[in-house]
Amino acid sequence: MSRTIRIGGASGFWGDSAIATPQLLAVPGMQYLVYDYLAETTMSILARARAKDPALGYATDFVHAAMAPNLAAICEKGVRVIANAGGLNPQACRDALSDAAKKQGLSPRIAIVTGDDVMPQFEQLRSQGVVDLHTGEAPPAELYSANAYVGARGIAQALALGADIVITGRCVDSAVVVGVLAHEFGWRWDDWNRIAAGTLAGHVIECGAQATGGLFTDWQQVPDWANMGYPVIDCAEDGSFMLTKPEGTGGLVHPGAVAEQILYEVGDPANYLMPDVTCDFRQVQVQALDANAVRVSGARGRAPTATYKANGTWRDGYQLQLMMAIRGIDAPAKARKTADALLERTRAQLHQRGMADYSQTCVELLGCEALYGANARALPTREVVLRIAARHADPTGLSFLQRECASAGTSMGPGTRSSFAGRSDIQPVIKVFSFLVEKEQVELQVELGGVIKSVAAPASGPAIAPEPLPELPFAPSPTDDAIEVPLVALAWARSGDKGDDENIGVIARRTEFAPLLRAQLGAEQVRAYFSHLVKGEVERFEVPGFDAFNFVLHRALDGGGVASLRSDPLGKSFAQMLLDHPIRIPRHWVDQGLVTAHHS
Repeated sequence: MSRTIRIGGASGFWGDSAIATPQLLAVPGMQYLVYDYLAETTMSILARARAKDPALGYATDFVHAAMAPNLAAICEKGVRVIANAGGLNPQACRDALSDAAKKQGLSPRIAIVTGDDVMPQFEQLRSQGVVDLHTGEAPPAELYSANAYVGARGIAQALALGADIVITGRCVDSAVVVGVLAHEFGWRWDDWNRIAAGTLAGHVIECGAQATGGLFTDWQQVPDWANMGYPVIDCAEDGSFMLTKPEGTGGLVHPGAVAEQILYEVGDPANYLMPDVTCDFRQVQVQALDANAVRVSGARGRAPTATYKANGTWRDGYQLQLMMAIRGIDAPAKARKTADALLERTRAQLHQRGMADYSQTCVELLGCEALYGANARALPTREVVLRIAARHADPTGLSFLQRECASAGTSMGPGTRSSFAGRSDIQPVIKVFSFLVEKEQVELQVELGGVIKSVAAPASGPAIAPEPLPELPFAPSPTDDAIEVPLVALAWARSGDKGDDENIGVIARRTEFAPLLRAQLGAEQVRAYFSHLVKGEVERFEVPGFDAFNFVLHRALDGGGVASLRSDPLGKSFAQMLLDHPIRIPRHWVDQGLVTAHHS
């Protein structure tokens, strides 16, 4: 067999399970563990933490939950570790890990990659006219943080210098894998197809168990969630890879689950913009090798742009979220009346004190399909959770609602529990300002053992349009002897966020279903289905390599992340809602067993 590199995906976000590291260390031949911690929401949390304590600003779980209990085994086995846990403070993360190692009598060589922090030059960027990437607005007066999403070169360089553990700041999620593969195979940084293939490998495992059964549409098939297996990839020199999971663990290695993850949050699959490459995933192939292994190949690449995407974080007032349980006859009506009364009462108190009204409020009845809008089913319920969220420029403006909600337990509807866990906290709202920065203005460094080395800027090139797709078949909606089934009968789907935009990947369960889906599930149908949530346009992108479609719903998340007051600010439930969309199919598909009774 040709040489392969074995990598375990041990974390998909800050807060992921502590079971991942020990189970992956037990895999024979494991060479690298990679950890991804940094979502946009996480950067906001880190900014808030560093504002309170300058020694914070990194993912503390990496040190205390992932590394410290397993460091002796990591060192003994010679497994190398790459993590973007440094967040806004890679130096503090390194120092904390070094201290933990010393207490165990260990001395791994820990490198950090820095320079993604562009706060020092932000006023220069402001003077150059930098604007928000999505809205075109000027930057806020004061930022907490500003970081470029950098690539994999610094990681590869740190490994070449002999680092056992590499800690970065805000690199893109997939860079932790690309850096490994570029180092091990000696890839040229302008070998676009290989860099794109490595990016795909990193993208598939960057969310941990989402590649091995987590969030899978057919969740009923996924066994042993308590012992969910985390992904293991064996990567070949051409960038193709085989995905498995540790023996004896739960979870599921399934082509549908892997396909869902490939489309997760990529936007246009022909133009997935990364710092090191522009990826084209439209012709990717996902092949089941056996019950426990899937092979992925076929990514293509082009030169990247000359800019990095960057995100700044800033404070925009304060918010409060309350939840109370309301039970009994006509529970939804009682909940709505409770919310109206509390907001009316506290608005009067704001007015009496000469304070402005709430800048935004959100009322949701959880248990009544609150996010479904007109697609909600009118099911009678005698139990709901009333959720009220409000935002105000002054924390004092929220203190009235914070206090008054308790009164609902005795002065409003019967069957009300007005608090689950005492008085809710008033939190600052940390929003994201996205912008572009020229790569030449971001100087990266690798630091190892007190020695600092510069990192070459990523290559870039002129924008080249992706190759056009051949004409793809449409199947007209059946008319004679047709039946209507939910989309889930024909497809898998997964959703996620990109700022205020929503991404829904839809994958046909069988190749013969794709033409019919192409005809009946267009951008206009998805826009209509989510008309109560989506303020912008909807785009549909074709992914014929594995019979899929990727939908991007613009301005769909009420600001997205911490900027949204919704109960699902990251859009994780959108795919689940879309899977109920009706599709007309020939009746003989059911008769022939192509569509199962369970799904239809």
